[in-house]
Amino acid sequence: MNNSLCRLMVLLLALGAQPVWAIQSPLALVQETSDRVLAKVTDKKAELNETPSKIYALVEDIVLPHFDFVRMSRLVLGKYWRKATDTQRKAFTDQFRELLVRTYAVALLNYSGQTIKYLPMHEYEDAKAVTVNTEVREEGAPPIPINYRLYLNGEHWKVFDVIIDGISLVSNYRSSFSNQIRRKGLDSLIARLKKKNEQGAK
Repeated sequence: MNNSLCRLMVLLLALGAQPVWAIQSPLALVQETSDRVLAKVTDKKAELNETPSKIYALVEDIVLPHFDFVRMSRLVLGKYWRKATDTQRKAFTDQFRELLVRTYAVALLNYSGQTIKYLPMHEYEDAKAVTVNTEVREEGAPPIPINYRLYLNGEHWKVFDVIIDGISLVSNYRSSFSNQIRRKGLDSLIARLKKKNEQGAK
């Protein structure tokens, strides 16, 4: 790939052109997305402090297109996904997505200049799933590893799990939700998530 084409790709990414993501490596995808969202948060810090709800549009625009929430929901529910109706699957996916958006948005609002180091990775030409390893660093504190698991969905890399300091988001929620489903059923869990999301929206 020549330098001119590289510069063109970077320019298009900065403008938010979606088709370019398809030819980005997983590492470049994670780095470009992280850099863009943190730059926006930093630039709009005063505005976000005044109106925190504006963070959701930012997350929707920059981050969410690169996550596969259906796959994440399927992995989180495990055997209960197979037993669920289409209506239950959609309802759970919608509420789980909303929960993750709000959790991520809160983390962004608390961002105060921490740096992210992107660790080298081996990229294999025919790989269908990869892990991008990063570290969040803050002065005076040990680095926190945050690793992104992605799979190739057609021509696009999609995130389907995030591992924070050794704890898988998917595995953590699967354990928690499984206990709730065994006790009260999937519909009860969906209702609980909906209530939590509505409370967070106030």
